Amino acid sequence: MADRIGELIDEQMKRHGLMMRGGFHPSASDGAPDGTVTIIIIGNAGPDMWRAFSAARRDEPNPLDSWTRRIIDPLADAVGARAVYPSDGPPFLPFQRWALASGDVFASPIAPLIHARFGLWHAYRAALLFNEDVPLPERAVTQNPCDSCRDRPCLTTCPVDALGPERLDIPACASHVRSEDGADCRQLGCRARRACPVGRDYHYDADQAAFHMAAFLGSRGV
Repeated sequence: MADRIGELIDEQMKRHGLMMRGGFHPSASDGAPDGTVTIIIIGNAGPDMWRAFSAARRDEPNPLDSWTRRIIDPLADAVGARAVYPSDGPPFLPFQRWALASGDVFASPIAPLIHARFGLWHAYRAALLFNEDVPLPERAVTQNPCDSCRDRPCLTTCPVDALGPERLDIPACASHVRSEDGADCRQLGCRARRACPVGRDYHYDADQAAFHMAAFLGSRGV
């Protein structure tokens, strides 16, 4: 079964707009729980997951997280893995580090990781931890698209200059988003993120962007 796990994951996740977002065999420095031999990351790109979630959404606290667990937990049981989530914690698991280790994404100038195809329009919803060596698909050889982006509009678009290679001013961002002037970011998503020319075909729908922005403000107590 181990040699078909990736195929099984993709088969099960596709109907929910989710996908296998890479995997790796962690070393001691990767922050994986003891006994973990293989990590497979589950995530989404573009609006497909949002449409599947919207059709099955329940009136409950943290509806996207709860929906994700209802999808992923049975999958983990079926493939003999343990499911973990970005919201587990504190302490929180290093999903961003795991994503970089998977070879699927690169650091961008404005904090979110960038994918050569999906741009900034993707996310990580869960990881499957295996205590056995699971064969992984061969990694595609890609380059960081930011390296060839001459204009880098993501760095000049934020109205409050909250994002940059060595700055992430979350209070300034949150203050702007909740203000009258921040309606554009609040309703359509981060303006700097939308300025990126990579992955335009995967832009989130407006209601998806607004949902995530509301969650961001909620995490700031707004």
